[in-house]
Amino acid sequence: MEEISFEQDIKNCLETLRSGGIILYPTDTIWGLGCDATNAEAVEKIYRLKHRDPGKSMLVLVDSDAMLERTVEEVPEVAWQLMEAAVDPVTIIYDRGTGVVPSLLAADGSLGVRVTHEDFSRTLCRRLRHPLVSTSANFSGEKAPSDFRDIDPKMVDAVDYVAHYGRDEINAGKASNIIKIGNGGEVRVIR
Repeated sequence: MEEISFEQDIKNCLETLRSGGIILYPTDTIWGLGCDATNAEAVEKIYRLKHRDPGKSMLVLVDSDAMLERTVEEVPEVAWQLMEAAVDPVTIIYDRGTGVVPSLLAADGSLGVRVTHEDFSRTLCRRLRHPLVSTSANFSGEKAPSDFRDIDPKMVDAVDYVAHYGRDEINAGKASNIIKIGNGGEVRVIR
């Protein structure tokens, strides 16, 4: 496999995302399928590719508190406290998502968002200037891959770009914790 720099890999991903494509990329948890969360056609492509029920929402990654505040209508104080105290990546489901494709929202209008601190996914979000869809790189009903070697080759062939960064890393990646927080401060652990 040809050697590619981090910077070139990021540029290739951004070019794909900006043209409405789907990328396969490492996140702060497991390998994910991603697209620009503001591009309805790209989001629909991911639903079709995964054979995912369109009624099942997908989470998004953001690079900062500022992007988070633009992606949900309200960030309750308890959410800030949870993110600050979290040791492992945590996805928080907020009551009202905004500024993303409506099909990413749950039926009640809620949206799962994670502020990523991992270098590759954070750089992508920051340079894209939009939330990035992040759903596990597997077909619906199959086991989520913890590292690149575990990804079904059919999935690898079906996306528009596969990141080079992190392919050789062997990690026991696991999906994030998921917590739902209501605007009234109610907290419910989902996973």
